Amino acid sequence: MTEYAVVIERSPNNFGAWVPDLDGCVSTGKTLEEVKRNIVEAIEMHIESLREHGESVPPPAAQVAVVQIGT
Repeated sequence: MTEYAVVIERSPNNFGAWVPDLDGCVSTGKTLEEVKRNIVEAIEMHIESLREHGESVPPPAAQVAVVQIGT
């Protein structure tokens, strides 16, 4: 199983998600759960499209970290 880092951002009306390792792979959803489901589907479709067009699929390289700051 391959794991890609996903960035999820909240906007006033919904959530947006993007994949740093897959240029142009984005999705939205009204809820956090929905955007998570949608980005998985977007990743699968993005990779399928790359393969269909004979392009290489970038391996996961981005890493995610949560840091604490003292403010």
